[in-house]
Order: sequence, then structure tokens, then C-alpha cells
Amino acid sequence: MLENISFANPGFFWLFLLLPLAIAWYIFKQKEQTASLRISSLKGFDQISLLPKLKPLLFFLRLMALSAIIVAMARPQTEDISTRTKTTKGIDIVMAIDVSSSMLARDLKPNRLSALKEVAADFIKKRPNDRIGLVAYAGEGYTKTPITTDKAIVINALSEISYGQLEDGTAIGMGLATSVNRLKESKAKSKIIILLTDGVNNSGFIEPQTAADLAIEFGIKTYTIGLGTNGNALSPVSYNADGSFRYGMRQVEIDEALLKEIAQATGGRYFRATDNESLEEIYDEINKLEKTEVEEFKYYRYEEKFRPWILIAGALLLFEWILRNTLFRSFV
Repeated sequence: MLENISFANPGFFWLFLLLPLAIAWYIFKQKEQTASLRISSLKGFDQISLLPKLKPLLFFLRLMALSAIIVAMARPQTEDISTRTKTTKGIDIVMAIDVSSSMLARDLKPNRLSALKEVAADFIKKRPNDRIGLVAYAGEGYTKTPITTDKAIVINALSEISYGQLEDGTAIGMGLATSVNRLKESKAKSKIIILLTDGVNNSGFIEPQTAADLAIEFGIKTYTIGLGTNGNALSPVSYNADGSFRYGMRQVEIDEALLKEIAQATGGRYFRATDNESLEEIYDEINKLEKTEVEEFKYYRYEEKFRPWILIAGALLLFEWILRNTLFRSFV
């Protein structure tokens, strides 16, 4: 909330130009009314009162009272401005995240899944006016978080996503269909899916094309992201005796044709992320493409402040009247 002083009738400040004229008139009249007397000696005049020399104080008080009246006529006010924002075009977003074992590949630092979670969390923070949900998929898909405005819940759920929560595999159709299911009853004017994968559809009982048709039917735009370097990447290839992964170089295979087809059919776009920097740029680009319309309302409340100036003017005039009819009564 902002607070400042403003004047409803600032044009009255032009009246201050009359003050120099009033002063000039007063000086002229004083000279005209002043009599002169020539004497041979000032002896005997030592005890003359100083009150005549203070007589201009009366004019000064009137001048100050007039100044206060002019300020009051300009109507000083305190202006309180409060703002309220209203989302006029809400966007519901579901982020579908591949959590298959290949997402542990280390062509992104420290690995694909960790890099994605960091970038996705930043993306969520930049969407304060939207509802966002999370879907995780590998050999099957499930809803991690329904669409919600509580970004803290979404970010916390995102941090909990890890490999091993689902059967391994890459069921792109399942991930997309689960995301559509979360958005199909949404009343938002714009519904978006951001589907990320680093592989080829190789499991699940719903074909990606079928899931794309469902997205089209419910008016859901899908942005697809292929994650992985061009060529080979250090990826999990087998298990060690302690259950940890053994890493080796493996060819990066992403079904870009399928991802482009899904994006084009639903009105979205396909992106390819080959490193941490390009992944960040992709989410920034999506953030710019999908802008939420926010309307700002401003409310103004004015509190009149002219009354103190009227009281000051009245007090000065009363003080001037008392002096004129008491101390200066013999000189006016």
C-alpha cells in the first residue's frame, strides 16, 4: 500500500502570486501614512515604546493566515492506493516426468533426473498464478500431485520423485494418458502438459497416439521434451552385487518423431535438451510461451487534510485581532 500527499485543487496555488503584490501595497501605504518631524535633539525620547516598530507583525499574521487559507483551498489529501490482482486467464499445467532407469544417465549433471528436478522446481516458482500437478511414469504412470495452487506441495512432491518407485520401462502413452486424465475436467481456459522423456516408448497398454487423441479431444496442448545428449551417454547398464547400478557408455535413443507428432497434433512444440543449459532454456521458453493473463485493480481512498490549515488560519487571525485591540490599539 502506498501513501502520499496530493492536492485536489492545485490551481489555487496561483493565489500565492498575490502575496508579493500585497506586500508591495503594504509597504507603499506605510510610507504614505508615515509623518516626519524635524527636531534639534533626540534627548527625552529614550523611553519611547518599541510597539510602533512591531506594528508590521499584524500584517505578517494576516499574510500567514491568507497563505494557510490558500493551502486549504487547494485541498491537501492523503492518497492511499491499494492494489489487487485477479487472474483473468488461468492455466492448468501437468508436468509428466520420466523416472525410468535411463534418467540416471550422467550426460547432464549430476544426472538427468536431478537436473530436471532442479529446473522444474524453478519453473514452478515462476508460475504463481497457475495450478500445477505432477505425473511420474516409467513402465506405468501415476499421479504424484493433482493440480493445485499450493506450489510448496508441488515442489516438495517433485523433490521426492526418484527412480525405483515404478516398474522400469518407458511408457510414454501411459504418462500422457495419466496427465490427460488429470486435466480433462479442468475448467481453466488453457490446459497444458509438459511431457519429458529420454527414451523410446517400450511399455504400457496405452499407445502414445491414442493418448494424444485424448489430449486433442479435451483441448489440452502438449509440449514434449527429449532429454539426452547426441551420441553416447554414461548410463546404467547392469546391477552390482550390492544392488547399485553399474555404468557404461550407451547409445542415446529418443523417439523424436513420436514426440514431434504428439506436440504438433495437440498444438504444442517439441524441444530437445542435450545439457543442463539447454534444459533451462527450454523451460524458460515454455514459461514465455504460456503467459497467464493477470488483471490489476487499483483502489484509491482519500482523506481530506484541509481542516488543520483552516484552524491555523483562524488561530492566526484571532491572534492578530487580539493584538490589534490590546497592545497595538493606540497605533492602528
